[in-house]
Amino acid sequence: MKGPQAWRGRVLSVAHGHALVRCAERDLSVPADPSWRPGDLVACEDGHAVVVRRFPGGDYPTPSHEVARVPRARLRNLAARSQAATALRHYFAGQAFLEVETPSWVRSPGLEVALDPVPADGGWLITSPEFQMKRLLAAGFERIFQVCRCFRNEELGPHHQREFTMVEWYRGWQGLDAIAEDVELLVAQVCVAVHGAAVARARGRTFDVTPPWPRLSVAEVMRRFAGLEVVGDEPAEELAQRVRAAGISLPAGRLAWDEIFYTAFVERVDPALAALDHPLLVTDWPLPLAALARQRQDGAPVVERFEAYVGGIELANAFGELTDAALQAERFAGDVAERAARGKAAFGPDPRLLAALQEGLPPCAGVALGFDRLMMLATGAGDIREVIAFAGDEL
Repeated sequence: MKGPQAWRGRVLSVAHGHALVRCAERDLSVPADPSWRPGDLVACEDGHAVVVRRFPGGDYPTPSHEVARVPRARLRNLAARSQAATALRHYFAGQAFLEVETPSWVRSPGLEVALDPVPADGGWLITSPEFQMKRLLAAGFERIFQVCRCFRNEELGPHHQREFTMVEWYRGWQGLDAIAEDVELLVAQVCVAVHGAAVARARGRTFDVTPPWPRLSVAEVMRRFAGLEVVGDEPAEELAQRVRAAGISLPAGRLAWDEIFYTAFVERVDPALAALDHPLLVTDWPLPLAALARQRQDGAPVVERFEAYVGGIELANAFGELTDAALQAERFAGDVAERAARGKAAFGPDPRLLAALQEGLPPCAGVALGFDRLMMLATGAGDIREVIAFAGDEL
């Protein structure tokens, strides 16, 4: 059998004397030998096509076969993922960062009440590499980044998998503005690497991600989109009254400050952010949502923190890092108590992190960026499973 090209792949279908063959880069329609059957592995070298391996029999493809599980569009996204990983490492190399690796199994994961870590062999899988990366900063590193697998015991959804890829990086001796510039430049460069333009795509819309991005404080987005005044030092009861007065229903029973805030944020602000035609950095988060971020130097009840949103997708979460060991220990104690009050998994703070803070962490800022979500934006995928090789329910 003669043909003009060299190719190899798997026969997907045969009809009217032609075969559709899945090759690495694209599906080809080629003249078919009468003996070919769907599922056969075939190769064409020097213009002559031969069957390399016969499919053992039965219908092909069915939903149980890998070519059905991973359609051509998903293959393209996975190839784009490789290009994006190369682009982000090129960016960090140009900024004089060192790539580091830290363990996936730890004795103490993140304590934030919203996080549900995955237990493993008497310890936990990391929700973020933050604690260990900060210890490396204390050891003397200055600019470090990591691309790693993280784990959170949360419900599957279009933007969520229990196992996901995080890009996390820190700049010692620099502040949050430098991290914001990193996020903007990195997102733009990844989009350029994937499809040639600094444009993200989500929900059938396009977004120019050329830096710099607009910024709004949490107080501004709550006022503009939720009709709420949020300062950051009001008691939970007072915040609840304002939320109810704005027409937002709250669950009955005991509610902590963060639960009240996020009920309003999810109902009013999230849809508004999704409707924006541009990316946005949401800055200056209220003090009760500080986590590991430091309070702003002017004493306002807000912390040095931003979240990056594109097309309504929360892409990154950044802190001007708290370096006060005593204050961080106090916050951790509050997290432990609140986790107990909500019946969440119990574990103590990481003593080695607190010791590193006591030893002395340089002024620094850092960010965690969801690489899978970035790939959704770079490719226009509507579900995170379209940009990963295996979703949790495919194992």
